[in-house]
Amino acid sequence: MEAPLQAPHDRAAEAATGATLITIDSPEAMRELGRALAALLRPGDLVLLTGELGAGKTTLTRGLGEGLGVRGAVTSPTFVIARVHPPLAGGPALVHVDAYRLAGGLDEMEDLDLDVSLPESVVVVEWGDGKVEELSDDRLHVVIARAVGHEEVLDDMRQVSVYGVGARWADAGIEGLAAVAGAATEA
Repeated sequence: MEAPLQAPHDRAAEAATGATLITIDSPEAMRELGRALAALLRPGDLVLLTGELGAGKTTLTRGLGEGLGVRGAVTSPTFVIARVHPPLAGGPALVHVDAYRLAGGLDEMEDLDLDVSLPESVVVVEWGDGKVEELSDDRLHVVIARAVGHEEVLDDMRQVSVYGVGARWADAGIEGLAAVAGAATEA
């Protein structure tokens, strides 16, 4: 039986975009999902992560960093706002941004020069919904919701919704997301 969700987002709008839904049952599975998603990413990709505190956004980003093969431990950039993780080999850098404390949207984030970093990096923005969409017409949204069952939160269970916006994700991207969903549920 699938657990109902505490969803901080508009599930109807998400369904209209053809979201891929993935059930995650542990922090390691969340990291594995990040590693699998990294295989789809390329320089210039913008990834927006949405979910409540403790949902697993940084854990997913840690997996993205491992999958991209970047240098440095991926940790929450809450107090520094952004961290750049250069590639160890020929792949793109990972720019990891936490927009939680930024209320001014893209105007406030201009000092971070994300528009300059975006073409040669993968930019991941936690708490980015409503703040950085203008950076790119093409972006990947990852929404993480805690699963609940019979009035209790199921500690490690998460329902992850992944959907792409724009031409980049219209065809091959969506097929890739379906493959990622299959790989993540088998892990």
